[in-house]
Amino acid sequence: MHDPFEESLRDLLRGAPAESADSARLDRVLKAANRQVGAGDLFNLLGHWFEALMIGLDRGAARKVPATRRLNPAARQAHKAE
Repeated sequence: MHDPFEESLRDLLRGAPAESADSARLDRVLKAANRQVGAGDLFNLLGHWFEALMIGLDRGAARKVPATRRLNPAARQAHKAE
């Protein structure tokens, strides 16, 4: 993924005389930052997934027992007798 900020940092360090030490340091910092951002995004995704699952379970719990118009046999006999 192209990151303009990362590219500008690399361009600044390309002009520096001690390029190898700064470049290695920049690579370590950027890798650590990318891991932290990636882990945060992953936890955020899991949190939203869990929230959606809980909402679905909560709304589905009301429909656990199906609504039916059929009468049980005893109620059917009483209804016919009326």
